[in-house]
Amino acid sequence: MNRSYSIRQATEADIKTIQQLAEATWAPTYSSILSKEQVDYMFEVIYLEETLAKQMEEGQTFLLLFEQDKPVGFASYSVKDKTAGIYKLNKIYLLPGEQGKGYGKALLIAAEEEVKRHGASVLDLNVNRYNKAKQFYERCGYQVHQQEDIPIGPYWMNDYVMRKEL
Repeated sequence: MNRSYSIRQATEADIKTIQQLAEATWAPTYSSILSKEQVDYMFEVIYLEETLAKQMEEGQTFLLLFEQDKPVGFASYSVKDKTAGIYKLNKIYLLPGEQGKGYGKALLIAAEEEVKRHGASVLDLNVNRYNKAKQFYERCGYQVHQQEDIPIGPYWMNDYVMRKEL
């Protein structure tokens, strides 16, 4: 794996960078499994500057991955159930041209290590039931825990909840 990368926690000053990365990754990630209207709607709901700032204020921690000085991916996590030691990986995205270099795994491991430091014993994540990323998560030790259908405005996300014991 290319070792010329670094990962650091994002701040509100990085919101524009997160938005740019999300813009570059969302269509390639979802266009084959969701309608353009749903992709556009969800992007607007999740990635507005104010929404990202609110996510940070409410305890979502964002990690940015840089190849040398260029941002190429991000992840975020938050507490799901503190007393049960369950955290949730809310987001993980890499620029399409950067996939296959081990960066996704590096981001995932960084998130796992961070949540363990905060007392987590379990990390959950949601993945669309038709998203090929499911196989990546399985290779990283995650297993389908349950299925859920989540309303987002007039649309539905049909997800697997995948879980890994840390």
